[in-house]
Amino acid sequence: MGELRNIAPPFVASGPSGVAVRTRLKHLTPDDEKVLRLVGAYLGSLASKDLKARCRDGLEHSGETWAVRKQGLTALSSSRWAGSITKATHDQWALARRCQLAHIQNLEAGIRTIEDRLPLPVGQKGTKKAPGGYRSRREWHAKSRRLRVLQDRLTAARADREAGVVHVVRGGKRLARTRHHLEAAQLTESAWRGRWEAERWFCQADGESGKRYGNETIRISPDGEASIKLPVPLAHLANAPHGRYVLACRVTFTHRGEEWADRVAASRAIAYRIHYDTGRDRWYLTASWQLAPAPALPVEAALAHGVIGVDMNADHLAAWRLDIHGNPTGAPRRFFYDLTGTAEHRDAQVRHALTRLLHWARACGVKAIAVEDLDFVAEKTREKHGHRKRFRQLISGMPTGKLRARLSSMADQTSVAVIAVDPAYTSRWGAQHWQKPLTSTTCTTTRHDAAAVAIGRRAQGHPIRLGAPPRPFRHWGRTAPPPHDQSDRAGHRTVQAGPGAPEREGARPRIPGPRTRSVGPGRGANAGTQNAQHRPGRSAERETWQQDSLPLSL
Repeated sequence: MGELRNIAPPFVASGPSGVAVRTRLKHLTPDDEKVLRLVGAYLGSLASKDLKARCRDGLEHSGETWAVRKQGLTALSSSRWAGSITKATHDQWALARRCQLAHIQNLEAGIRTIEDRLPLPVGQKGTKKAPGGYRSRREWHAKSRRLRVLQDRLTAARADREAGVVHVVRGGKRLARTRHHLEAAQLTESAWRGRWEAERWFCQADGESGKRYGNETIRISPDGEASIKLPVPLAHLANAPHGRYVLACRVTFTHRGEEWADRVAASRAIAYRIHYDTGRDRWYLTASWQLAPAPALPVEAALAHGVIGVDMNADHLAAWRLDIHGNPTGAPRRFFYDLTGTAEHRDAQVRHALTRLLHWARACGVKAIAVEDLDFVAEKTREKHGHRKRFRQLISGMPTGKLRARLSSMADQTSVAVIAVDPAYTSRWGAQHWQKPLTSTTCTTTRHDAAAVAIGRRAQGHPIRLGAPPRPFRHWGRTAPPPHDQSDRAGHRTVQAGPGAPEREGARPRIPGPRTRSVGPGRGANAGTQNAQHRPGRSAERETWQQDSLPLSL
């Protein structure tokens, strides 16, 4: 067996740093929609110009260049609108830089894989640790050409990163490419144009603590009245003093409504964003605010009531509850979801599965959920898995990042800690050491269920691999049974249950009266001792055995 890599210690994942809630803007008048469209389109044009200027600055960006850009936007809109636009521009540029770095790492991983496989003989089989040679000369030739393509792409990407050049498309690159495939997308040119313009609108404002209702640009009063500070060129559309436009609808937040109302009443900062869903023909308002960082909970305190190990898969979450000693209790649970369809459908499926998981944890009284600290950045490369296209699509579709973020946010509201563990060898060792022992006539244990046990034990600090796993009793009084048989020549069991442990193995209590029809009262007093068991090599009673003398008549 090869050398195993070091296992990182488990840690309690940090809670959410902010909250975002959304509601629908109902009963808007035609004038309201007209004003929202004009404001979004005008501010969107300013945001596009500002992003272009920020990309042009590249790595030479400084506070002075930012001040110049904001000053120019202030003259065209307002100071607060200019601040929101420049902040969104900086966030988008930083996101593009992170994606650029991830793209470079993906190219490097693909190049390393091809360079390792090209020198190997054609048809050589690989191992679990390293891939073998390519299957045919044709594939070898295609991969050698692809190596040159990846190297050229890597050179260009590195040059862009060193120069501070990023490639950003406001509205999304996927939607921009859809313009050339309208028939496949089942869209008309006018429908695509409307969606494209709506995605490029800009109507969001950052909050300010101490200002009225926490936001001076997009203001929502406690009774739900919504008003917008119009930019300077659109001030003539105002229907309220000080260049403001009041919408005819009333805003209410169902989720976290009380928390939002408390912040509004205290005039604490709340950011708002108004966006239009072209598919549903609806307007939405999103409110977001930051949360104070909560003190980190020690791992020992989180594990005081046991843990639920969770193994994430392509179509379900496999979970198993473990007690404080690392023993699985009860039956495994599986929470299924469907990751096909639109992004909203996939997100709803993930949230529904996590909701059921947290409800089960709260019903069990468990205060910690252990998950793997997964990240498929390096494993998504096309060259790592070769022709296994379906498998590459499988791991690419697993919402690892979204699941971690959703679980941390939802668990924070239920006072359940999320413990992240190293994912190394959990599936392999779980299937090797826990799948068979935990399988019975009434419970079929899968590899994913066994992996959930391994994840939970790693979170508790217990070893996953055991010399001989314990048998699947409901309450395990002993672990690591003797390797030979039940005799004592192999030594006693390594861990013995205490006298007060439930269902502890021991002598049965004596019940007065005959146990069977052939045994009279008062007999079988030693039935609960080891010597009372008629076994080969042991005496049934503590007495000497004597043979009767032969009768004299024989």
